[in-house]
Amino acid sequence: VQLQASGGGLVQAGGSLRLSCAASGRTDSAFGMGWFRQAPGKEREFLSAIASRGGNIDYADSVKERFTMSRDNAKNTVYLQMNNLKAEDTAVYYCAGRHNDRTPYRYWGQGTQVTVSS
Repeated sequence: VQLQASGGGLVQAGGSLRLSCAASGRTDSAFGMGWFRQAPGKEREFLSAIASRGGNIDYADSVKERFTMSRDNAKNTVYLQMNNLKAEDTAVYYCAGRHNDRTPYRYWGQGTQVTVSS
């Protein structure tokens, strides 16, 4: 399985970005995917995840009012719509995938940089 994240960039505070993560290889609609981010000097932070069987989407409290995760099974792609971005959202954003919700994420994308200017 390979994950390819894209969509990062430089945006002003209050702006929006949409990240994409395309999965290839042995994936299907049961493949669980998530979004994480890591800011300089900080630990990796969970943002959102869609369960292996689809349906429920979980969000971190810090972003649930501003970020929306979605999935296009036909394209094997998940998205992260980020609105009202803040300077503290500046980080490298990663997508991750797994075949089973009871296991750690096994596959990681290369990361895409999001920079929010204040």
